Amino acid sequence: MLLAIDSSAGTGVALLDDATDPAGVVLAAWHSADTRGHAESIGTAIDSVLREAGVAPGSVDRVAVGMGPGPFTGLRVGIAAARAFALGASARLLPVVSHDAIAFADARAVLVVTDARRREVYWSTYRAREEGAMSDSAAEETASRETAARRRITGPALAKPDELATAVDGYEHYVRLDDARVDAGDLGRLALAIDARGGEFATSEPLYLRSPDVTLSTPKRVAS
Repeated sequence: MLLAIDSSAGTGVALLDDATDPAGVVLAAWHSADTRGHAESIGTAIDSVLREAGVAPGSVDRVAVGMGPGPFTGLRVGIAAARAFALGASARLLPVVSHDAIAFADARAVLVVTDARRREVYWSTYRAREEGAMSDSAAEETASRETAARRRITGPALAKPDELATAVDGYEHYVRLDDARVDAGDLGRLALAIDARGGEFATSEPLYLRSPDVTLSTPKRVAS
C-alpha cells in the first residue's frame, strides 16, 4: 500500500494499492487547488483518503512525496507531513520530482511549466516515451517501462515567462503543459514504477530553486 503526497502547487494526496496491479490502483484521492492553505488541509487530506479506502495507517508501507520544484512555504508542508507519516508507520519514503509526475502520463515530448510566483515559472523538458514490447507479466512490464524520471532532459529550472522560449533548447519541438496541479495518483504510480525497476529516486533535498521569501535578519553587533 502506498500513500502519495504533493504540495508543490495545490495539495494532493492519494492512496494506491499495488497488490493486484503492480502499476497501482488508486483507492482514494483528495485535491485542493488552494496554493496557500497546505498546512490547514494536509492532515484532513491524509485522513480523508485513509477513511475512504478503509485502510489503517499501519497498512501503508511506502510514502511517495513530491520534492518540487515549488515555493518554499507550501512545498515543505507536504514533505514534512510525508516524513512524519513514514516515520510513524515505519514506511519507506520515496522522494519524487513533482514535474516528473506531470509528465508521467503523457508519452509525448513535453515541456512542463508550473507557477513559481514572483512572476517566474519552473520548467522541465522530457523526451517522448519509447513504448517497448509487452512483457510476459504485468510486473515485468511495470519494471521495464521507461519512467518520466528517465525521460527528463533538462530541469527543473527557473525562468521568466517571456524568456522561456529562449531558455529552453528546442522549445518549438515540445508540447507545452502548463499545469497548476500535480496528480497524486500519477505521483504514486511513478514511484511504484521507479521502485519496481530498482531505479533512483530524487534526492532528499527539496527543489526550491531559490531562497525562501523570509530570511533570518543579521543581528547588530553591540559595541562593548
